[in-house]
Amino acid sequence: MGFNVNFAPVLDVNSNPNNPVIGDRAFGSDKSKVITHGLRVMEGIKEEGILAVVKHFPGHGDTHIDSHIELPIIEKELDELKELELTPFKEAIKKGVDGIMVAHILFPKLDSEYPSTLSNKIIEGLLRNELGFEGLIFSDDMTMGAIVENLSIEEAAVKFLKAGGDVLLICHGYENHLKVIERIKEEILEGRLTEEEIDEKTYRIIKTKKKYGFEDNIIDKIDLELLNSKSKKLLDRIDKKVNP
Repeated sequence: MGFNVNFAPVLDVNSNPNNPVIGDRAFGSDKSKVITHGLRVMEGIKEEGILAVVKHFPGHGDTHIDSHIELPIIEKELDELKELELTPFKEAIKKGVDGIMVAHILFPKLDSEYPSTLSNKIIEGLLRNELGFEGLIFSDDMTMGAIVENLSIEEAAVKFLKAGGDVLLICHGYENHLKVIERIKEEILEGRLTEEEIDEKTYRIIKTKKKYGFEDNIIDKIDLELLNSKSKKLLDRIDKKVNP
């Protein structure tokens, strides 16, 4: 149908029962189940030639605030995160995940100034250098409350790129896209964002597109009737197993 990227699976360990945004999007509160089920979904997505982007690094499971509305804060030490939140992401990296989305969450014990999406300490220091991730790093949507209640979208976009991120998500407002593009051009012209930095991100994107065979060609028309009939058969089989 033309889909080539899936922002899934959610690898958050939903350890906070009062979490208003993760809930049943996660595979549960048991990290072993999150790892087992999450990696199977990730592999299934990859097998279909689709880029799986696991989320929300370094973990959105222990929040009581929805980052779509405002900025959550998690007061955990790195050692605590390594014991729980980071484990599914570490396993996904070992299995060769090619995309990771970073969360709009402030972890003061890791970076007291910037949320994960804008933090060089978390993106470059933790995700790239310590965990050894070499794939694409995506932002969460830059129009979410956690960002726009604190910064302009243009400023946040530049900080994400400077922090080491590759792909910006701006999910609302074409005018926001235009403003960000102009701001990035301005940053490059004034030397605050180098062409080398942009090139590195571009090459990483091209490498991933080549790996998955992504092209700009128009796909053949899809037989939706056939597709839906196959999907229904699969869902019927699953239903019989779940409800014998």
